[in-house]
Amino acid sequence: MSELLVVENLEKHFPITRGLVFQKEVATVRAVDGVDFVLEAGETLGVVGESGCGKSTMARCIARLLEPTGGKVIFDGQDITRLSRTDMRPVRRELMMVFQDPYASLNPRKRVGFIVGEPIEVHQIGTAQQRKRRVQELLEIVGLNPEHYNRFPHEFSGGQRQRIGIARALAVNPKLVVCDEAVSALDVSVQAQILNLLKDLQREFGLTYIFIAHDLNVVRHVSDRVMVMYLGKAVEIATKEQLYTEPKHPYTAALLSAVPIANPELGRARRQIVLEGDVPNPINPPAACRFHTRCPRFVAGTCDVDEPELIRREGSGQNHVTACHFPLEKWPMTEDEVRRAPALQQTPTPA
Repeated sequence: MSELLVVENLEKHFPITRGLVFQKEVATVRAVDGVDFVLEAGETLGVVGESGCGKSTMARCIARLLEPTGGKVIFDGQDITRLSRTDMRPVRRELMMVFQDPYASLNPRKRVGFIVGEPIEVHQIGTAQQRKRRVQELLEIVGLNPEHYNRFPHEFSGGQRQRIGIARALAVNPKLVVCDEAVSALDVSVQAQILNLLKDLQREFGLTYIFIAHDLNVVRHVSDRVMVMYLGKAVEIATKEQLYTEPKHPYTAALLSAVPIANPELGRARRQIVLEGDVPNPINPPAACRFHTRCPRFVAGTCDVDEPELIRREGSGQNHVTACHFPLEKWPMTEDEVRRAPALQQTPTPA
């Protein structure tokens, strides 16, 4: 496989201003603050993390719906970070997005045929008759009746609306589709239908996905690799087998410990790792490791002084990288085992 997307030190900072006339910048929200990853063609990268960690902002920067503050986005060998709107037009054909809320992402005043066919019309592909035929084909591909061409969005259920959003994203045959919480607003049974549809479309059209979600079971089902984000940074990237069986970062372990287990005996034996405190303010994030204020393996003088690099750690797989000075040795672990690290046997150095 070849590299389709390379993201290097991507940053997106939102200024906080004061004053009505003279907008003086008084602070900055570091929504995305140095994210690096590589996405292969035909691969699905799952992105997880709690609300406010920067997942959706990162996705919108990659799709150039938001202008990045710094870093590079290299798509299909071309640096698109600073391209003008005119130069971005042909790139947008290759990079489409499925939004989170199927009720808000479709224009209620437009018919489904116009909504799905708009990307084809914008890029001036084919005649009017060919566009209509293409839209009806797309509706059939995503499991809808082509005769619904003239209906309005309010005449469809939530799952059907999300299928319309997927059909719109596929209209111009993209290479990369960014799914931003594409199934979060749907019922579980409908989620399964949409996820199976996405996997079928990937096999049929060779699509590449960035799949953002909160549900770790959903991410495990659809992803080849998973990236865990915390407070604007990637803290762990691994294949789904490595991440779910041998997580190395304490934050990943805390997320996995909250996932329900179908086996009651295993569920009772495993203690949930409860993180203390709240997520720090992204306006003034903690120095060094951003997770150190809530981490059960925190060591003063190291975690709050040196920022850990996102690199392969001892005992990790070849494609398993973690940003942690004291990664976990085994999994599953109880909360006491998480705290009991070799580094914690040392006498902590005062901060």
